[in-house]
Amino acid sequence: MSPSNTKLAIFPASGALGTATLQHLLKPNQARPEDVVLVARSPEKLASYQKLGVDVRQADYDDASTLVHAFDGVKILNLISYASIQHEHRFNVHKLAIDSAISSGVSHIIYSSLAFAGPPTSTTTVAQVMLAHLQTEAYLSTIHSQNPTTFTYSIFRQGIYAESFPIYTAFFDLKNPRGERGDGKVRIPHDGEGPGGMAWVKRDELGEGTAKLLLEAFNYHNNKRVDSPLPFFFNSTLLLSGPKSYTLAQTVSILANAGSLPSSSSGQEEPVQIEQVSIEEYASQPIVQNSLDYGGGTIWPALWATAFEGIRRGEAGFVTGTLESVLGRKCEAFEVTVGKMARLGREEGK
Repeated sequence: MSPSNTKLAIFPASGALGTATLQHLLKPNQARPEDVVLVARSPEKLASYQKLGVDVRQADYDDASTLVHAFDGVKILNLISYASIQHEHRFNVHKLAIDSAISSGVSHIIYSSLAFAGPPTSTTTVAQVMLAHLQTEAYLSTIHSQNPTTFTYSIFRQGIYAESFPIYTAFFDLKNPRGERGDGKVRIPHDGEGPGGMAWVKRDELGEGTAKLLLEAFNYHNNKRVDSPLPFFFNSTLLLSGPKSYTLAQTVSILANAGSLPSSSSGQEEPVQIEQVSIEEYASQPIVQNSLDYGGGTIWPALWATAFEGIRRGEAGFVTGTLESVLGRKCEAFEVTVGKMARLGREEGK
């Protein structure tokens, strides 16, 4: 590592998780703006941070030439995954970014993975969305094993965002709980029951936890002595889950209540409930076709549906106390998060 490599970076920095992370990272008494590099495909979205003294740079996963010097001067990189469920292309662009970072002198990469695959020790999945993540995790481990004194890494399997409930519920709309057909049926290739579930977690809390550990890694590298012990998350996989696992049926019930309609368990009229359908019927729904339109082309919905088998097998419902330990407090419950989302939506609709 070059002596000039002194900064910490986030890439991509303008997406939902990157924004949540950098907002906490740049709070008072956290990282100094001059120590931070934000790399994004659309750097104009980060203009307000540039005014604070942050180094804002342009790079795009899909343009290899932009990655060559994107991480120059960076010591610690938070690499957030490419937004797609494609396997080969997604891994290939991750690999390119990792190789570019190491060539620029980055000595520690914190990779923001996904909390599928079950426990943090698991390296298998049936969910298409997790395949490139696992391959990226393995690649980072291999680089460390080949360069144990010069390169370290951390895998943060980021919990399933509470805010992402639509993609697991056929795009349930809190403003229109009865759906496009008006019958209150959530049509997915899953019966909604356990044992598998979703350990939902608020995205802002994931950003906060990631920022705290990113800063800890940065401070370690800047102040370490020969005998300094490695931080607990170096060369390790952390699963940053929510505090509780909810079945999809419980999830829909909570969403229905937040949207001010009774769920199927209420005994009232107009229940909102899951109707299990085939993958083909799920994928053919117009709302699914129109909403799952990036990164997979016309085959996206069917590929995405493999996530439901992962949920059925417990891949997305494994709960750890790691995030709460990092934050030093209890995480916000799913009911609270979606309740706030529903109220905000109603206020915006006035």
